[in-house]
Amino acid sequence: MSTAAFRAEDRPVRIAVQIAPQHATIAALRDAAVRVEELGADLVLNWDHFYPLSGDPDGLHYESWTQLAQWAEATERIELGPLVNCNSYRNPNLQADMARTIDHISGGRFVFGTGSGWAQRDYEEYGYEFGTVGSRLDDLARDLPVVRDRWTKLNPPPVRRIPILIGGAGEQKTLRLVAAHADVWHSFVAPEDLPHKLDVLQGHAEAIGRDVAEIEIGNELRGADDDKAAALFDAGVRLFTLGVTGPDIDFDSVARWIRWRDARNG
Repeated sequence: MSTAAFRAEDRPVRIAVQIAPQHATIAALRDAAVRVEELGADLVLNWDHFYPLSGDPDGLHYESWTQLAQWAEATERIELGPLVNCNSYRNPNLQADMARTIDHISGGRFVFGTGSGWAQRDYEEYGYEFGTVGSRLDDLARDLPVVRDRWTKLNPPPVRRIPILIGGAGEQKTLRLVAAHADVWHSFVAPEDLPHKLDVLQGHAEAIGRDVAEIEIGNELRGADDDKAAALFDAGVRLFTLGVTGPDIDFDSVARWIRWRDARNG
């Protein structure tokens, strides 16, 4: 399949910055989100874990959704959301209501990034059943329609139709969920492997009568240079995510990739 099926040429390049909610004070992380917005990024994201994923495993760390509410109040333009929400940690109706509330706080800028979860320590320390990769994906498949249905019942409803971002690359379950529900598919798939994954995604979309071009393709800039970023672009990626972490956040790299975005968008 060519990336033309995704009509990537019709989409601008966007830059998302994932600020890890670790190894910095809550005030510093708030200021970082504001700074990322000032630099011109399109999205600011965190992650939904309970402990640091790098550095001191027992270092400073904050909860995702309450932090997102803080960022929604502190920023004015930038979209925001989790990369990604762990479906296991909250009732799906509650997830929907939390998303709707942050959407209102932000004036319609919330992106519902979600996935099935994987960090075993989170589950064990907080008392959630870890299950298996398959069972967690089955739970996500069960719960996503509940989230979407709850959005239709809330008063007031979300400010906008909240975009859904789904993270992961499994071909049998995850990409089927992407085809059914996602506005954005986010993964760490290498440029040379993306054509095959996109073929699979297109097949899932065609099976349910969905136009695969509705789905924006996202990927990571972690460790990327211009050549890798260009290869991802050529493969159809239009949302590029840069991860940064405290205590000393690298805003120079944020500014560099925003300049790259602007050059690509002409």
